[in-house]
Amino acid sequence: MRSIQRRLSLGLISVLLIVGLVLAQISLWLFEVGLQRYLESGLRNDAELLLVAIVRGPNGLQLDEQRLSPGYQRPYSGHYFRIDFDGGHWRSRSLWDLELPRPDDTGLHADRELEKSKQSLLLLQSEYRKFGQKISITVAQDYTPVQASFALVQRIGLGLGLAALILILILQRMTVRRALRPLDKAREQIFQLQQGQRSQLDEEVPLELEPLVAQINHLLAHTEDSLKRSRNALGNLGHALKTPLAVLMSLTEGQKLEQHPQLRATLRDQLQQIQQRLERELNRARLSGDALPGVRFDCDTELPGLFSTLRTIHGEHLELSNHATPGLTLPWDREDILELLGNLLDNACKWADSAVCLAVTQQTAGYCLLIDDDGPGIPEVQRTEVLGRGSRLDEQMSGHGLGLGIVKDIVEAWGGQIQLLSSPLGGLQVRIELPERQTAQPGIH
Repeated sequence: MRSIQRRLSLGLISVLLIVGLVLAQISLWLFEVGLQRYLESGLRNDAELLLVAIVRGPNGLQLDEQRLSPGYQRPYSGHYFRIDFDGGHWRSRSLWDLELPRPDDTGLHADRELEKSKQSLLLLQSEYRKFGQKISITVAQDYTPVQASFALVQRIGLGLGLAALILILILQRMTVRRALRPLDKAREQIFQLQQGQRSQLDEEVPLELEPLVAQINHLLAHTEDSLKRSRNALGNLGHALKTPLAVLMSLTEGQKLEQHPQLRATLRDQLQQIQQRLERELNRARLSGDALPGVRFDCDTELPGLFSTLRTIHGEHLELSNHATPGLTLPWDREDILELLGNLLDNACKWADSAVCLAVTQQTAGYCLLIDDDGPGIPEVQRTEVLGRGSRLDEQMSGHGLGLGIVKDIVEAWGGQIQLLSSPLGGLQVRIELPERQTAQPGIH
């Protein structure tokens, strides 16, 4: 979500900056043009007053200084004029020893600098005819104070624009965050689906999200229904095949095959392989249910009941110890973990003399499960064979055989590893390392 907010913020900043700069430049240009037009009207009025001050004298045209503005008399006052005609020219005393810039054409001219001074002039040159003569009048005004005020307005406008931009970004961020809040809630609920804390998403969402939530809930319901039907079909198939297999196994023990010991041994071996293969494939197919949300395995809640069942089955003479980390929850389906630990602990109890120990810890890269017993153990050279084929080393006692094969299938389906080692208790240690599950956490962006 943060990436969406970041992209929206960057996009809004870019648009606002571009639009703001364009509008600011256009506004400032229009403001300056309007201001110059306003000052132009004053300069034109001054030029007309100067034209009125030109009168006939004994020697021709004469400038009546009584009609001149006092600003034209004070040196460098910021108001200047020059009048050119056929017989000569007049210039204001305010120019002192400077010359007024003379543009090439009539009209308003800005940014003309008065030499030897730092005054920027706004200058208007006009052409008139009076008393039959062509008269050119140029009036100018110091534009520097206006430019200084204009620069101040620019700075104030820039500051206000930046403040407005920051305010808009804050409001936009709040608006986007509020608008994306339903998506955060939906993402958190999807995480709860993965953790087995819920089976569907809440349908009380904004109108725009209703089709998405409805499709997800429909898909979850359809997948769960399909999985239940598949599991039921597999279970029915397993039960349907177990009875014929049991009948065939009993026939191999009958008197009719006593005269054919080799045939009986071959049939018994093949039927046992079929039975083991059936159990393993049915279990492997059942593991596909991990794709659906299920109840996670809470060690504090589930292990006491499991140990109580084992004591009931194997007797109170065994010392069963639980060293699982308090409060630890394994992020896998509860039924799968129960089957995995049930097989391992049941095998350990069958072979143990007096003690079985379970340790479940969380590591940096995942989880570690250790099951130790003080039984006879398995010779190192035979451990690979037990895991590879699921065979039993002692035909008189069921254990360390098919159960380990089922456990291996579950561990490999989760991307983990299983090892048979020597236990500190003197028997067998089964070490299982499971990687951390890759599930999206709420609040991660």
